[in-house]
Amino acid sequence: MMQQGMPQPAYYIFKCQQSAPAGMPKPSCVSQSNPESQELFGYLAQMLMTKGIMGTVQPIQTSCLGRCQQGPVMLVEPGHTMYTNLDKAKIDRIIEEHLVGGKVVDEYVIADEFWGEPISPASMV
Repeated sequence: MMQQGMPQPAYYIFKCQQSAPAGMPKPSCVSQSNPESQELFGYLAQMLMTKGIMGTVQPIQTSCLGRCQQGPVMLVEPGHTMYTNLDKAKIDRIIEEHLVGGKVVDEYVIADEFWGEPISPASMV
């Protein structure tokens, strides 16, 4: 008899937690000057637990995802969907519409000029 384990997640959410030291001119996804940015990963995890979908959606803390000017950012896989300029209200809507409803929240997705199509490693060799 097969044991029931943790389900395979339907989504992985990579949330940038990079923080630049105070006084650095480069923006970062977790900022001393934006207290809400410091709370977003915890808020995301809390909302996933509250909705009862933590097992099927796996939040992962990452360092820089390379889109600092658009931060705070998070990447949702599958789909390679980069959400930008996050706040708690946007996270609520992304959970409801994308993760539960299956529809990307287009107005929060990074602009094509900052993202575009992925480059295949094979094309680089």
